[in-house]
Amino acid sequence: MSALFDFRAFLTVVLLTICACTFVKARFPKLLSERTGFRGLFWKAARIGERLSPWVALGCIIMGFALLLS
Repeated sequence: MSALFDFRAFLTVVLLTICACTFVKARFPKLLSERTGFRGLFWKAARIGERLSPWVALGCIIMGFALLLS
């Protein structure tokens, strides 16, 4: 089933995208310097990860336990 139709898979993809973009921006800031277009979407995900990092981390922990227990 596609991640677009399964809500749990969609949340997992969104959380992993936010975490990955934040990591890439911290390691290679030039890569995500463009704020518009397709790469701007990844810049925004990295920005969410930077600003809401405690909530994103909590979401990743909860999602990890939910995947382990299901």
